Amino acid sequence: MPQLSGSVVLVTGANGGLGREFVEQSLARGAAKVYATTRRPREWHDARIVPLVLDVTDPNSIRAAVAQAPDVTVLINNAGIAVESDALLSLSNEEIRNVMETNFFGPVALTKAFAPVLAASRTSAVLNIHSALSWIALTGAYSSSKAALWSATNSFRMELTPQGTHVTGVHVAYIDTAMAEGVDAPKTTPEDVVRKSFDGLEQGDYEVIVDDITAGVKLGLSGAILDLYPALAANARA
Repeated sequence: MPQLSGSVVLVTGANGGLGREFVEQSLARGAAKVYATTRRPREWHDARIVPLVLDVTDPNSIRAAVAQAPDVTVLINNAGIAVESDALLSLSNEEIRNVMETNFFGPVALTKAFAPVLAASRTSAVLNIHSALSWIALTGAYSSSKAALWSATNSFRMELTPQGTHVTGVHVAYIDTAMAEGVDAPKTTPEDVVRKSFDGLEQGDYEVIVDDITAGVKLGLSGAILDLYPALAANARA
């Protein structure tokens, strides 16, 4: 099973509240080095943290990151974006593509690029940050991108296991970060999200369900679609 102790971790989206927590808890669990990747470099006051410029939507940037981080053993695909109005019909095609590029194509391209690097370690891992919205379409573009990433994670899990790379997917509802600042609903702290994510990874879990909201959404997948989307039933009665 993968362990953080002695590992070399790469975190995408390290500037955000969740990304910073992944960097800090990686070190707290004994990581030897953490590549903290962002589109714009920032200073870190720890010699074990290596700032790395990375745009997950740019193939050249991804190739450069692989060249600069040839010793990675744990890849954390954390970077993600949402848009103010997420309904598919209200967004331009370009806006939808931007969400998909960051939330889906970026992590897929990064995982493909780092797969040979991870294969060099006997115990390597990929940790992908999904969402409860992977399983319920409350936001069109964001939900679509996270559902696609969930499916890709399942595929990567099957394809990377033979080389010894463990793949864990993390599903979580609202996190107390800037992305969910305007949401009036229960939120999980970044500290708890990362702690549960790393606990699951080190236990060899393939899936981490962080909170009760997410657990309820997953349970709803086995029921009738009208139970999952009450608005459809209301429309039908009208």
